[in-house]
Amino acid sequence: MADNVEEDSLDRIKGGDYVVLKRGDIFKAVQIQPKKKVIFEKQWFFLDNAVGQLHGSTFEIASGGILQPRKPKDTESSTDAKEAGTDNRNIVDDGKSQTLTRDDIENLKEKGLKGQEIIQQLVKNSSTFSGKTIYAQDKYIKKKKKKYENTVTILKPSCRILAMMYHGREPGKICHLRYDMLAQMLTLANIHAGSKVLVFETCAGLVLGSVMERMGGYGSVIQMYPGGGPVRAGVESFGFPAHFHDMLHEFPICHVNALLAGTLDTTAKDPDAVPNQSNVPAEEQNPPKAEPTGSPEDTKTEDTKTEDTKTEDTKTEDTKTEDTKTEDTKTEDTKTEEIKMETNSGADDGYDPAKEEREKRIEAKAQEKKVKQEEKRKKLASAAALLEGRNADGLVIASRFHPCPVLMGLIKFLSPSRPFVVYSQYKEPLIECYTKLKELGGTVNLRLADTWLRHYQVLPNRTHPLLLMSGGGGYLLSGTTVAVDRSKRAVSQRAEEPAPKRLKVEDADGQTNADASNL
Repeated sequence: MADNVEEDSLDRIKGGDYVVLKRGDIFKAVQIQPKKKVIFEKQWFFLDNAVGQLHGSTFEIASGGILQPRKPKDTESSTDAKEAGTDNRNIVDDGKSQTLTRDDIENLKEKGLKGQEIIQQLVKNSSTFSGKTIYAQDKYIKKKKKKYENTVTILKPSCRILAMMYHGREPGKICHLRYDMLAQMLTLANIHAGSKVLVFETCAGLVLGSVMERMGGYGSVIQMYPGGGPVRAGVESFGFPAHFHDMLHEFPICHVNALLAGTLDTTAKDPDAVPNQSNVPAEEQNPPKAEPTGSPEDTKTEDTKTEDTKTEDTKTEDTKTEDTKTEDTKTEDTKTEEIKMETNSGADDGYDPAKEEREKRIEAKAQEKKVKQEEKRKKLASAAALLEGRNADGLVIASRFHPCPVLMGLIKFLSPSRPFVVYSQYKEPLIECYTKLKELGGTVNLRLADTWLRHYQVLPNRTHPLLLMSGGGGYLLSGTTVAVDRSKRAVSQRAEEPAPKRLKVEDADGQTNADASNL
């Protein structure tokens, strides 16, 4: 009984949750906040009344932007007991079949009529509706529902729904990654709970969030990111609980070579800062001293000149010191006068609160910066400790960068007999990765593939593929790592090479001489 109550509470919408709004084929991810206006498909409303309802519920937007749960209806179709024609050959679309004008429809809305009632009025005032076939009538009603029904469905976020949302609204942000490709990536990479997965992606966090969702909060995910910090906008839309983020680690891709070489310093205060002296050549750090050049006589004359200049310098220094003493005494007198003036003004005016607040703000910012740097250093050290074992269970790459150098660097962190998958919008970069892996060895079951997706309309007596479809969803390169003995591989490679054809010079000369004598 208690388990049923917990499951029911998980399925209900709570304040602060991330949800996905749906109307037709349009999706939008939002967070439920009290008294926050949400604009979706040119309509605004508040999500306060959705709290406590089940995920997947459909709401009607009433006046004032208030959501009301939609009541289930047994008969929604307006075509019941209506006449239908045999074909549409006599129907002419001249724009005069509808007698209701735009002003009449607005008046109906002001009277409080809802979407279904407005559709019924449109059907009654259409002169060609009864002459249409039953299929054309259903199509007409479906089109009017999309335009006049003020309904919205609230869904729980998932990788499939968010992938459809991004692909429909902003496909460039996710490198045109389709949801069927995303499902294949998760399957080919063998993502499961308790594994250690490396993820390098520039898809707004969609691939990373999908991997975390599949793992269920168990295991560890290491996000390899380019630039100054990781991008996780898509991960926030999933609305994961707090313990899901405990399994997430981050590591900059620019430090991979240093980690592989064993020269990464995780104890530095600012790991991303460029070292001052390490990259500077030794000649610039310690500039060499100038060596004396010329004959001995020249050196003697130079010595006499230096003695003369020393005496002159001492005279000038004496005069300068006397002048500086007088100047110092003057400046000290002026400083004491200024201090007295400041003390007198301070005694009269009191302390400056704005200045004190400014100083406190500066100190707080400096302290906050130190704390952030320390957290960043700890995250870098923890991620480096996970990577140093080189025992990751899977690798997923989906980015706008060329995948070949990224794959060659990150595949070294995988254990033998572990899967990897690389996504690219174009096949040419993956062909280069394929040939490179074949040359280096250490991988088996390499496969470069693409998928073809097409939606079908499934209705009685009118099932057919949809006219509009996606032209391509990108390409996937997948494979499995294996352990390879490099020394044996070099010997076998040498043995497999064909013996070079050698032609003795002596035999060649003898052959040519014999041919000349025969002539």
